[in-house]
Amino acid sequence: MELLCAGQKLQRGRIAFLGQIPPPRHILLPGEGHGRTLRECRRRFPEARITCVDASAGMIAQSRRQFARHEPATGQIEFIHADLLHWTPPARAYDLIITHYFLDCFRPEQLAQLIPRLAAAATPEANWLLADFQIPPAGLPRWRSQLILWSLYVFFRAVTRLPARRLTPPDAFLQAAGFTRRRRLIMEWGLLHSDWWFKFKYEKTR
Repeated sequence: MELLCAGQKLQRGRIAFLGQIPPPRHILLPGEGHGRTLRECRRRFPEARITCVDASAGMIAQSRRQFARHEPATGQIEFIHADLLHWTPPARAYDLIITHYFLDCFRPEQLAQLIPRLAAAATPEANWLLADFQIPPAGLPRWRSQLILWSLYVFFRAVTRLPARRLTPPDAFLQAAGFTRRRRLIMEWGLLHSDWWFKFKYEKTR
C-alpha cells in the first residue's frame, strides 16, 4: 500500500539522516512494522545490535520474512512482540532510537506515557530519528495535508483500530524527555518531515 500510494517518499524520510549520525552500537526500532528501516540499518550499521518491538505478531512475521529475503543470517537482530505502552525497555541501553511513522498512532496522553519510557532506554548521548506527517501552518499545503491526514486516520481507525483520531506533534514530549532537535527536513509540500534529535549529558561544573 505504501509503495502504491507514496512510492519512495516515506522511505526518503526514513533514511534522511542515517548517513550523518555517529555509527550506533545498539538500535531500538519501536513499531518497526514491515522492516524497511531494519534492512537499511543493517546495511549501514552491520556491527550494531538491533531490537525491533511491535504489537502486531503479523508485522513481526512480515519483517522477519522481508529481512530474510535480503540477508538470511539474523545475528544481532532481536524481535520482540509487545505492546509498547506496557513494555519496559532496559535502561540506558540504546544509543539510537528510531520511530518512523509511529508516534502519530497515539493520543496525547499515550505519547506522554510512551516517550518518557523510550527516553529512559537511551544512553546519555543517544540520537533519536523520526519521520512523520505534519500539518503546514497556512495556505494550500495546509488544506492538502489536512485532507490527506483526515483520510488516513479514518482509514486506519476502521482497519487497524488506531487509537489516535488526529495528529499530535511529539516535539514537546521529546523536549520534556531531555532531547533537542538538531535538524529537520521538510518534504512533500510540508506534509512530511524527518527529524534528528539528540540527547546530551551535560556534566556539572564547579
